[in-house]
Amino acid sequence: MSRTRPPVPARLTAALGAAALTAAGLATAAPAQAAPTSSTTLVVNADQTLRSVTHVATGSLYGLADASTPADSLVTPLKANTFVQMAPGGSQLPNGEPKPAGDALVVAAKAANAGAKVVVRMPDWYPNFPYKWVSWSDWLSAVDKQVASVQSSGATNIAAYELWNEPDWTWDTTNAGAFDAGWARTYQEVRAKDTRTPVQGPSYSAWNQSWMSTFLTDAKASGTVPDIISWHELQGSQNIAAHVSAYRALESSLGISPRPIAIEEYGTTSEVGVPGPLVGYVAKFERAGVHDAELAFWNHYGTLGDTLTDTGGSPNGAYWLYKWYGDMSGNMVVTTPPAQTGIDGFAARNGAGNQISVVAGGCTGSCAVTVTGLSSLSAFGSTVHVKLEYTPSKGRTTAASGPVTVSDTDYPVSNGSITVPVTMNASDGYHLVVTPSGTSTSLAGRYQITNKNSGLALDTSGAGTAQGTSVVQATSTTGTDQNWTLVAAGNGLYKIQQQASGLLLGINAMSTSDGGTALIWGDNGTADHLWQLIPDGGGYYKIANYNSGLLLGVTNMSTSSGAQVLQWDDNGTADHLWKLTSR
Repeated sequence: MSRTRPPVPARLTAALGAAALTAAGLATAAPAQAAPTSSTTLVVNADQTLRSVTHVATGSLYGLADASTPADSLVTPLKANTFVQMAPGGSQLPNGEPKPAGDALVVAAKAANAGAKVVVRMPDWYPNFPYKWVSWSDWLSAVDKQVASVQSSGATNIAAYELWNEPDWTWDTTNAGAFDAGWARTYQEVRAKDTRTPVQGPSYSAWNQSWMSTFLTDAKASGTVPDIISWHELQGSQNIAAHVSAYRALESSLGISPRPIAIEEYGTTSEVGVPGPLVGYVAKFERAGVHDAELAFWNHYGTLGDTLTDTGGSPNGAYWLYKWYGDMSGNMVVTTPPAQTGIDGFAARNGAGNQISVVAGGCTGSCAVTVTGLSSLSAFGSTVHVKLEYTPSKGRTTAASGPVTVSDTDYPVSNGSITVPVTMNASDGYHLVVTPSGTSTSLAGRYQITNKNSGLALDTSGAGTAQGTSVVQATSTTGTDQNWTLVAAGNGLYKIQQQASGLLLGINAMSTSDGGTALIWGDNGTADHLWQLIPDGGGYYKIANYNSGLLLGVTNMSTSSGAQVLQWDDNGTADHLWKLTSR
């Protein structure tokens, strides 16, 4: 339910002066390979099945507002597994909403049309959050009314009754007594009226080993162990695997048969609507074998877990991440991230065995996805085709029209694997589709490259052609010093060659730091001569150095002719956007 956290401050762009050239250092540098370190590479084992695709994490809390909101055209493509919804006849007014919405039975048919189930959140019968306890007779009467409503509704997609929500801080021990005793009493009331619909709980606001141990011990003693075990993950995704493992060990130690796990709410206030950090949750839920997980409700009803800009709104960047997930079919396959935080991802192999779909994110700069096991799959040969696209994070309340294609190209398979370079922004989500063949596209060609912020063209200082000459921005001319040829270097990367000198755009001393200055140099095989061009969807490109993962920009966002061109992290400034005009 509603909680608030302080906003994350936007990073300020530091003022930089042009650094002195150290061409000699570059000249003696050993050639480097265009590959990120293992700490920024996600490994996908395409031949190792994890489990069937069930779209575990596409649901949400109060994701559906009513029978018509959101539109089915938005709900259906996500193929949500489960929605957690308002108690039938409930009066909950969360987050300052003007009237109740999301009644589980009102939206059950909409959920069913999308192939989803619905969990009834019973305590949301009450208007306040945290809940205000009335009396046991009032509560048991509310339980009876809800069960009767479910049974008379004819709905066939009710997944469970959730008996209480976040009892660790919303249960009124003073007036209602101990929660575990209250749980048993409520459970028994439900079972007296409905012996078949699963019961879900204890729905703690966070994983806590001590709480869960005490609860399960008491529930086992009273014969009221939930059919589905639930808690919430609202503090980040980094400990999900440990929490699930701890639960399984506890379950086993108490002699309780394995239960499905439901994570009824996930994601922090700063993460919802932002594709990148959400990738890690989905990946970890899939690997841990969680049965279902629902995006938290931090703002308004009917936004599919804040993947829409508002109630009745349009898709934001996160929506397309879940659309990629919804498009997966067949079997989930094994993915291995290098650490608990940073790059992560999830992947599936379709039933025909001729498509590998990978969703990745959470990394910054030069990152990669390695897909292994291709030689074990009969559909794939010595060459495969990879489409790489991304969904940009424009903010929760800003619409995004859809994914943007970065590259569409063939890869040679080596020892059964390929490595796809991906220059990432940690807020964005990325999608790779690997198929046996496809239509490749290329930006190879000659261009004038102009900066969006200044309108000035990429040039060399004084139109120089000597090795080590600084790269600057300058007033547009027809000179060959402003003509740059994109030369395909494989794997969706390019070399950028100045026509006048024949030298390549690179970074001084192969720097990987903010402020590393751009220059021209001979083709000596160094990785700073490799660039990934990332379209912004509006006619401009980010030009990312694959050695550093940083973007080509202009010192101090200058609009003056002669200002130094340099590399900087992806902080959203307009000087990081460039237009390609054919020459």
